[in-house]
Amino acid sequence: MQKTFDRRRHPVREDLAARSYEGQVSADRFVDGLVFQVCVDRMALRPQPRPDLSIDTEALFGEEITVYEQTPEGWAWGQLATDGYVGWFSSDAIEKRQTPTHRVRALRTYRYPAAELKMPPLDLLSMGAAVSVTGEAETRGCRYALLSDGSAVVAKHLVPLDHMETNWVATAEEFLGTPYLWGGRSSLGLDCSALVQLAAQTGGISLPRDSDMLEAEAGDQISFSDLSKLRRGDLLFWKGHVGIISGPNQLLHANGHTMTVAYEALDEAVARIAATEWGAITKARRLA
Repeated sequence: MQKTFDRRRHPVREDLAARSYEGQVSADRFVDGLVFQVCVDRMALRPQPRPDLSIDTEALFGEEITVYEQTPEGWAWGQLATDGYVGWFSSDAIEKRQTPTHRVRALRTYRYPAAELKMPPLDLLSMGAAVSVTGEAETRGCRYALLSDGSAVVAKHLVPLDHMETNWVATAEEFLGTPYLWGGRSSLGLDCSALVQLAAQTGGISLPRDSDMLEAEAGDQISFSDLSKLRRGDLLFWKGHVGIISGPNQLLHANGHTMTVAYEALDEAVARIAATEWGAITKARRLA
């Protein structure tokens, strides 16, 4: 019997699979992927090439993606390098890869056609977006980083790729009030697992994308029999949901109850969620 591969994490279909899976699966053909990068502020990844379907996740500007197929209808199918997510997306949202040097550390920043804040911006980049800086310029006392395509962003909104925050939970708290968006992965809208993933990334912690993946793989499993013993930064899981312990009896999470990233008293959240389809706590994990 052929092994079943999670479609979210493995570029494997009945008709097509990545060359690296040859000998492991049956497919009509195997191909070598081509590496591109995302050239829009947010790129939706979907389970099928249909714009009416809910998105699985988003890729951010400058992130690397390996493409295994492009269709005449303008769709592409590939795998995101950041977290290995596989899906369908628009071919118009990718371009030839440039080697990134920095990433956006501000919650979000505009990208301008030149080093001039009075010009109409090209787009709005979210925390985690990757850019290739080739120079600097200053206009009326504001320093800009010049990117490889000639555009510019405010320099202080960027950090080198290897920069690490010492308190990733504080980074997560910067998202307070951000709208909840199913499948969203940016500071314009995100879901529970994306909040954890994006914030932890600033602390040098690479995590998988979805809550079930986090529940199975993130850090070390710990007891949740006494919730008062949980530490700041511990992750608490329910069926299909994850939140961050931000303080004594305090949960930080992107949630469909407030439809925002919000604080909630932990005991109240546990009682409220237990009365819904998500039920009781399923697991707790500690990243460090």
